[in-house]
Amino acid sequence: MQKPGLPKGTRDFGPLQMARRNFILNTIKDTFQLFGYQQIETPAMENLNTLTGKYGDEGDQLLFKILNSGDFLKKVSPEDLSAGANATLPKVSEKGLRYDLTVPFARFVVMNRNELTFPFKRFQIQPVWRADRPQKGRYREFYQCDADVVGTESLVCEAEIILMIRDVFSKLGLKDYSIKVNNRKILTGISEAIGAAGKEGPLCVAIDKLDKIGWEKVKEELTERDFSAESVEKLAPLVSLNTDYKGKIEFLKEFLAGSEIGLKGVEEFEEMLTILGQMGENLDFVDFDVMLARGLSYYTGAIFEVKVNHVSIGSVSGGGRYDNLTGVFGLSGVSGVGFSFGVDRLYDVLDELNLFPEESLKGTKILLTHFDQKGFDYALSILTKLRKAGIKAEIFPDVTKVKKQLDFASKKGIPFVGICGDNEIQTESLALKNLETGNQEILKIEEVISFLQNN
Repeated sequence: MQKPGLPKGTRDFGPLQMARRNFILNTIKDTFQLFGYQQIETPAMENLNTLTGKYGDEGDQLLFKILNSGDFLKKVSPEDLSAGANATLPKVSEKGLRYDLTVPFARFVVMNRNELTFPFKRFQIQPVWRADRPQKGRYREFYQCDADVVGTESLVCEAEIILMIRDVFSKLGLKDYSIKVNNRKILTGISEAIGAAGKEGPLCVAIDKLDKIGWEKVKEELTERDFSAESVEKLAPLVSLNTDYKGKIEFLKEFLAGSEIGLKGVEEFEEMLTILGQMGENLDFVDFDVMLARGLSYYTGAIFEVKVNHVSIGSVSGGGRYDNLTGVFGLSGVSGVGFSFGVDRLYDVLDELNLFPEESLKGTKILLTHFDQKGFDYALSILTKLRKAGIKAEIFPDVTKVKKQLDFASKKGIPFVGICGDNEIQTESLALKNLETGNQEILKIEEVISFLQNN
């Protein structure tokens, strides 16, 4: 007999885990809707030509490809096999599991542009898949919660991303975290300022690993990517830059004096701060990190990354502006900005910090128990009344010993049982027992409903 198992990097979720996950998901959904975002969904699979080339070389390697149905090798020749994977792949696989929700969203916008009202604000809560090496906080299947707005270049959108992150984290009880903010134009300017114009792509890939491998290893990688020793040395002051956001702005204005695009990035960051001030908001939890890169190649403006401090999990949220993403699907001139919460990582953080509220785990409130078939029939007549009153109620489905029914309620964490005996049937009442205190009293059905609604 085959032993059951799960693919590495995937997980089952039981009732406890689902109750906690729903607490996170509902919190995020409420915030998205508060800010005017509308929900959509896209298919789990996309055409490979939709996905490839959007995430950089490293991202493309992490796409899960789906074999064509039927005889997937029928179009493959011995010559294709000899030529390797690049020649064989297009003939055996035309689809892949989505890597994120942003690229499918861009495809959705292009295909539905005549029906959408711009600026279009959407949120999407669905699983994504990455062929990554599984480890703590990193899974091959995980949920993302995206919020994006397309059709406007207004930096109000960037400011509202900060506000949404803070709103969600406040509701989740998180009080020690950093919203790291930078601008891809600043990074382009940095590549120009260090004498490596046009190499912002490999620069971002390398410095995106600063937190993981440290500056010395990043220097080695930059050298391997053909950055000169002089360029690497010019980058060093930015790595060690330790001042407040005003000091960083002044430093960058001087450092990027010869880069028009770099100064534009600084200007956009300042404008976002001005908008927050006009909204009466402060800069709590905001960290201007001039070395924040984020490896995805489609970002063109502001970029965000959120980390909870003093936990073992990495970033739990991130995003940025992408001015050119819909252009690859035939719709140019549509700017967009968005971000994503990593639900699975947020779950691990809240679990590690013991922040899940007890009320988020509450399920059935009362179990109706009985001694015989007559009591069972009576309990059935009460069950609907309880549910119509909005009380989570269930009946033990088998006629069996009351002790077994009480044990079931106790193990399932049901706080009350309603005992249906001969006396209760005659008086049209219920013996309501509190399993935590052991107290029991006879109440009319209306009294039971009122009590449970208020306790």
